[in-house]
This record gives sequence, C-alpha cells and structure tokens, in this order.
Amino acid sequence: MKKIGFIGTGMMGTAMIKGIIGAQIVNPSNIHVFDLDKAKLEVLCGDLGVNAEGNSREIVEKCDFVFLAVKPNVVKTVLEDIKDVFSGEKLFISIAAGIPLKTYKSALGQDKKVIRAMPNTPAVIGEGMTLISFDSCVQDSEVKEAMNLLSSLGKVECMEEKLMNEVVALTGSSPAYIFMLIEAMADAAVLSGIPRQTAYRLASQAVSGSAKMVAQTGKHPGELKDQVCSPAGTTIEAVAALEKLGFRNSVMEAMNECTKKARELGKIYG
Repeated sequence: MKKIGFIGTGMMGTAMIKGIIGAQIVNPSNIHVFDLDKAKLEVLCGDLGVNAEGNSREIVEKCDFVFLAVKPNVVKTVLEDIKDVFSGEKLFISIAAGIPLKTYKSALGQDKKVIRAMPNTPAVIGEGMTLISFDSCVQDSEVKEAMNLLSSLGKVECMEEKLMNEVVALTGSSPAYIFMLIEAMADAAVLSGIPRQTAYRLASQAVSGSAKMVAQTGKHPGELKDQVCSPAGTTIEAVAALEKLGFRNSVMEAMNECTKKARELGKIYG
C-alpha cells in the first residue's frame, strides 16, 4: 500500500485527507501529515488516526505521494527544505494557486514527477471541482492514481497548464461569487418577509438545482434561461433588471481581475 503525505493541513489539506479516508482509498495508517500548527496536528491525528511527522523532510522520506497544501508564499521555502530528499520515484502534487510547474521542477529537478492541482472549497463536502496539469515525466498510471485520490473530493479533469491560472476564476474562486449570490437572494427574500434561514435554504437549493440542470441536460444556459422567461412575466422583468445593472459584465470583470491576480502570484512566488 502506497503512503500518502500532506505538507500543510489547512482547510483544503484537511478536506483532502478526510475525503481520501472517507472514500476508503487509503488506510489512515498510511497517511502522514505535517503542519507548523502542532495543536492542529494533534487534533487531526486523534480524530482520523493519521500519523504526524516533525517536518516536511520526514513526509517526503516516508511517502510515495506528497501533497503540498500551503499558501503560495511558503512554497519556495518548503521546496528548498525537501529538494535533496525528493527522489525520482515519488509523485509531488501541489495545490498552491498560481505557481507554475517550472518552479517545482527547477527546485526538485527537471526529471521529477510533479502535478499541479487546483481544487475548490466544495471539496469539503465531496462536491469539489479539481483541475490538474502535468508534464511527460508523470506516467499515465500515476495520473490515474492521482485522479483517483482527488476524485474523493468531487470531480477531476485534466487541463493544459497554460490555462491553470485562467481556471482559478472559473472554479477555484467562483464559490465565493455563488455564496454572494445566495446571500443577496436571501437578503431580498428577507426584505419581502421570508425568514432568514428559510431564505438561505430555498436560495441554495435553487442554485444547486439550476447548476445540475446545466450539467445533466447539456443544454446551453441561455436556452434554460429562456425556458423560465415567459412573455411579459416575472422572470424576464428580473432578467431585464440584472442586465440593466450590468450583471454579466460584473461577473466577467470579476473573473478577469481574479485571473490577473493568479498570474501575479505566479510571478511573485513562482
């Protein structure tokens, strides 16, 4: 049984660990974790039965698959620490936003096996969307193993690395926009007299159901929107107001700004 290591156990790292254990892909005894927050490690080990290590080097030395789940500004420090113990048969998977493959390869070695991954926060409930990119050093069987591990968080797709910064706005950061949409819908409902918790419950189901319709029917979102808009009806009034207020343009501009920031992170920390 291969051993899985995690350097960093923040929200996403912890979600990945719980997902892998919950899907019974790896036994907890074969998962090794390290974090600077010792109290967090103690709780994680007590709750899940995983093994705590004293530093990043121990994770690399003991594990076949190494997940790097730290902030972009910490990446180079970790790479410097582990580079002389990272051997060619190991697989390195980083979820740090904006950092290109070349940064990892430059530190660990051009022949090393590295996967760049971009999950999102719905992974904590097994409904995430994770994109991965890699180069020819990673074998097909290893890609399959990595995707199997990440599938415990939700859906997984391969993406060309040149698009990995662009996809941050589409999947990595987009839950925040949706949460804001749900909050705004609920606020309007409360203004109309609907109880707050009822408003959140109804709004979240409306968003969830609409998303599933796009995914499952394969129809263009515009076609599905048209089906809701009766002539001279209530929905087209709402749509007209959204267009007047620049709804689509606001979303597109927000995503453009998000993408620019992802590119900046790559330049600063890459």
